[in-house]
Parts: sequence; structure tokens; C-alpha cells
Amino acid sequence: MRVAVLANLKRNAPHQPDEPPDAWAELDSDQTVEGIARALEAWGHTTAIFEGNLDLPEALRRFRPDICFNICEGYWGDSREAHVPAMLEMMRIPYTGSRVLVLAISLDKAMTKRVWVAEGLPTPPFQVFRRPDEPLDPRLSFPLFVKPNREGSGMGISAKSVVTNEAELREQVAYILRTYRQEALVEAFIDGPELTVGLIGNIDGDAEWLRPPGGWATEEGLDIGGAHVFPPMMVDLSPCPPDQRGLYTSYIKSEMPLGPRYLCPAPLDPATRREAQRLAFEAFRAIGACDMSRVDMRIDATTGRIYLLEINTLPGLNPEYSDMVLNARADGMSYEVLIARILEAACRRYGLPVEPAVKLAGVEIGQR
Repeated sequence: MRVAVLANLKRNAPHQPDEPPDAWAELDSDQTVEGIARALEAWGHTTAIFEGNLDLPEALRRFRPDICFNICEGYWGDSREAHVPAMLEMMRIPYTGSRVLVLAISLDKAMTKRVWVAEGLPTPPFQVFRRPDEPLDPRLSFPLFVKPNREGSGMGISAKSVVTNEAELREQVAYILRTYRQEALVEAFIDGPELTVGLIGNIDGDAEWLRPPGGWATEEGLDIGGAHVFPPMMVDLSPCPPDQRGLYTSYIKSEMPLGPRYLCPAPLDPATRREAQRLAFEAFRAIGACDMSRVDMRIDATTGRIYLLEINTLPGLNPEYSDMVLNARADGMSYEVLIARILEAACRRYGLPVEPAVKLAGVEIGQR
């Protein structure tokens, strides 16, 4: 197939004089897009890399792709991750990843949480602040966690994100509103281990969650309802600088991505492990995500209950250190197979002919 790899690269970021230091943390590196292209070429596809900007329609008309492998984060607006997919739909070009509406919803953390609450899924109580002096919802109590409502890659998250009193809350909310020019999301702080669970594929039917007597024996990923759910990964931040206060901050994600210890499969009992996978699957299904996602969650250290934090429908795919890639690797899935299965999932959605290819390791796409 002819596959166009679409991305917004860090080196092409439209910098502004008053932007925060992590303004373009979500944009991708050359290493990431070149890794995706090489993985696709290893399966015999013809690829070309394009920047997701206003020149894209004409560039795609010349290249004439069968499908686009899209990881564009976008530049501006509260639905920026949906801009390129909307353009592709207007041009009737297939693409990987979630559709326009889902990308718009998932970028908005509060809107995503409203969907989850409506579906009966556990997420920390929250409030959206549009000005720093809004009264605090009486259902919320300290400590609280403050972050931008429409950012990823840890943007806006620092050691000051956990607030323990009214003064700290007002100061951090004002900082987010002023610096990121968007609402601040304030939610109950779940003090406990942080997990992330990746998924690939699509939901093609109902999933029945049956717990066999004695629990689950395997620590591997789970195939259910048409999707493959990777084993949960725990992010151990203890090796990171103490001034980060044990949080997965913007600094750690951008400046020292290999600083934490990534434990996958996470050291969880079988019932907790499967519950994390179930919640990731249900979070994915609730918003109608497609092809790939990564769901972040925390375990309450006191109650053991798992809470959904957010879903990344455009998860990082750096071949060396992205959470999704580490998730897949721990499940015995090579980077080449991961990329191929994402492409295959999209092709099947569009009814495009796609041959299960065989890698040197002998793994057939669609059968891992």
C-alpha cells in the first residue's frame, strides 16, 4: 500500500514569544515518524512523511495514498487533534486512529470524564475553573490536582500541581488560566500508583468479563471484543528527582523520559490487573475510540479502587521510550508488529484489502 505518515514535528513548531516552556511537548520527533515509516516499509508498504499543515491537501493529492498513518497533534484551537482527520474526511482519504468527534472529545479531559461518568465508569470527582475565584465545589476536598483541561504529554503538570489548601489552589488555577489560556481542570488527587494501559484494534461486539475460579493465571495481554488490551504498566517515579514530588511531570516526560522505572506487567494481583484492563477497554469503548489508545489511571492506595484519569487517542509511538511501545514490548509485540496492527485495524474499518504479513519473528499480524 501507499501510506502517508502524517505528523506535526517539534522542529516545525510555530513558536510564540509568550508561550510556556512545554508549549509544544506533544509534537513528535523525527525519530518517531522515521521509526513509523521504517516499520511500515518493513512490511512492504511505500511511505512518505508529511507535515500536518495547510500544505497537506495538495501534497496528498500528489502522493495519492491508499491510507494515512496519522499522529498529528495540531497547533491551535480546542479541537486541534481533529483538524487533520477532518481534512482527510473531506478528501475521502482513510486514516488510522479515532474519528473527528472522538479526537475532539478526548482532548477535552472534562468532557471525556463526563462521558465516563454517564457510562458508570470511575473517575475522580472534578470541577472546571474558568476564573481563579470560582467557588470550590463542596464535594471536593483537599488534596486536589490542577492541570490544563486540553493538553497532553504532562503539559502544565509540575510539583505545584498537587494543592493542599485554598491559597495553593487559587494560585495554581490562576497560573494555568494565564499560561495555557484555557480552563483549569481540578480533580480529587488519588494518592497511589500510576498505571497506563494501551489498546489496539476495534470493538466488534459485546465483551463478557468472566472471572474464572481462583482468578487469572496469565500476565499477558488480553484479546476481547475485537481489541487487544496490553498488560498494565506501572510508572515508578522513585528514581526521578525528588523536587518532582513523585509526579509524572512535564519535565520528566520531556527531559528525562527514561528516568522512571517502567514496570510491565505491573506488579499487581491478577484481579487488580484484569480490572485495570477492563476499565481501559470500557473507557475506550465509551467514547468510541478506534485503532489505538492509551488509558491512564491511578490506584487509591487506601481503598485499592482504580480511577480513570484520561485517555490518549493519539498515544506516543516513539520506538525507544513511548509508554505504548513499552506496553507492547512487554507483551511480546515488536515495534514493527505494533505499527502493522494499528494500520491493519484501520484498513479493516474502511474495508480496505490488507494481507496479514509475516515478520521474521514469525508473528502473523492479527493473530498475536
